[in-house]
Amino acid sequence: MKRAVSTHVFLHQRLHTGHLDALKSAGAQSIEIFAARHHFDYTDRSAVKEIATWFRDNGLRATLHQPLFDPSTQWSRHVAPTINLIDVEKSRRIDAMDEVKRALEAAEQIDIDHIVLHLGTSSDTWSERTLDHSLTAIEHVKAFAHPLMCKTLVETLHNDVTTPEHLLEILRVGHFSTVGICLDLGHVHLPGSTGVKTAFELLSDRILELHIHDNAGEHDEHLWPGEGTIDWQQVRDGIAALKQPPVGVLEIAYDPELSMNTVTTKAATAFQLLNV
Repeated sequence: MKRAVSTHVFLHQRLHTGHLDALKSAGAQSIEIFAARHHFDYTDRSAVKEIATWFRDNGLRATLHQPLFDPSTQWSRHVAPTINLIDVEKSRRIDAMDEVKRALEAAEQIDIDHIVLHLGTSSDTWSERTLDHSLTAIEHVKAFAHPLMCKTLVETLHNDVTTPEHLLEILRVGHFSTVGICLDLGHVHLPGSTGVKTAFELLSDRILELHIHDNAGEHDEHLWPGEGTIDWQQVRDGIAALKQPPVGVLEIAYDPELSMNTVTTKAATAFQLLNV
């Protein structure tokens, strides 16, 4: 598995090269940039250039998490995600797609291997409508990302649209042979989800990336591995069974009490737990 860490752990702060240094020091071979304008302003070409220069100088690759938050609002932890690629309102779907494409333009300067997409919010359910909107969203992002040498991935969320079974149906109906899946371990450990072992078995070699975090099986807490109730031996077994080693991204919740040095130490410990 390729070791990676998400800048989500620094989400409330403006992303700078010191953050990236801390993640590299933990042993990260790739870094997932969480695309939120207050954190990483992908519309500021000088800011993107600074981050791109760091990646080139340090020889690391990047992945990109799509924007989740409406940039017209002042983001805080109390604001629910407002960008929805499969929203029932066409105008909102268009706005969401435009924002995702703005973020993806960062790949013109940064070597971004994957973009991870969210299809829907917790309230979205599986239907012909959500299937159609999902197909359209993936097709548009894939077409935009391909010339940038960036592969499109869809994430297992805690909603009915992105269960492992439904994601496979979306990829089958859309003939998306080059679109992969980001298996979020925390999400499939929540009530009503398939569980980690079954998710690995169902998604198998469509898995190109993992979002690695823990919880107690009740809420999406984004804890460090080992701080919740996920069976990490099942995770290690699932990774070992994959034909293609995935990018394994530690996607940990922001904690203002965590210093960059502590993040470095905790990330290194998490990689040891995963035997990578």
